[in-house]
Amino acid sequence: MDEWKLPWEGGCRCGALRFRVTAAPMITSACHCTGCQRMTGGAYSLTATIPAAGFALLSGDPAVGGLRGPQVHHHHCSACMSWVYTTAEGMDFFVNVRATMLDDARWFEPFLECWTSEALPWALIGTPRTHATMPTDMSEYQGLIAEFTAKGKRP
Repeated sequence: MDEWKLPWEGGCRCGALRFRVTAAPMITSACHCTGCQRMTGGAYSLTATIPAAGFALLSGDPAVGGLRGPQVHHHHCSACMSWVYTTAEGMDFFVNVRATMLDDARWFEPFLECWTSEALPWALIGTPRTHATMPTDMSEYQGLIAEFTAKGKRP
């Protein structure tokens, strides 16, 4: 049974970069790593991990910012520099969308908190699942995805 109310649209702060989501999230999360803290200017970043086939840019010209290494690409609006989504080389089956970039993110609730080892002490939010770093065992991560698919919050 599909309880998700898709499609969703979203975009950057200035509206130059727009996207559409047509597939349900694989998992939702809050990342407490110091990199996300610095990129958001907040205590954590909020992510909806979307199957790549369910994510499409509608307009705008994303610029790569943040980490510019060969593995992770943080995509920003080239006009206002909002951090909109992230892709990872070798894992082209998903896109991590910043949940607050959705036009309506009121439904969003993180299922997993990752990098809690780097969290600001007051910023933990009590998600159903937590991890000190990121699950390194793919079967563990697949188990989290399966659990979210069965129980995760629906808009």
